[in-house]
Amino acid sequence: MKPDRPLKPMDILLVEDNAGDIFLFRSSLNQSQVSHTLHQVDTGEAALAFLRQQAEYADAPCPHLVVLDLNLPRKDGREVLAELKADPILRRIPVIILTGSAAKQDILKSYDLHANCYITKPSNLVDFKALVQSLEAFWCHCVRLPAVKY
Repeated sequence: MKPDRPLKPMDILLVEDNAGDIFLFRSSLNQSQVSHTLHQVDTGEAALAFLRQQAEYADAPCPHLVVLDLNLPRKDGREVLAELKADPILRRIPVIILTGSAAKQDILKSYDLHANCYITKPSNLVDFKALVQSLEAFWCHCVRLPAVKY
């Protein structure tokens, strides 16, 4: 299936503080066929600054997709998701929750805050790579993403 969007790189914001998970996500995505630019921040505050183009992120692009962990230092992923989805411009950016939690309350809260999907991180490398490839196939080839502009 061919992408139904321009062939310019897809900007993806990964909000993750675990170095191992960052490495796995980045290396799995780098094996994909999608032209992309992966931006990564490790705190909720940095994620919101990136999305709002504040401080050191003044020139940051508006990402096509946000991949968000819930368990972040200082401002957690739930708070980031709530602020992002409350913003009339940013709320259109699809947010994938990718976290270690399989807790029912985390799943319900994420969907209550308008997450676009919730995925529990796989526990092994093979499944993690397969997950990233599935995300790529769906979000980069099948879905029509909104043209969000700042």
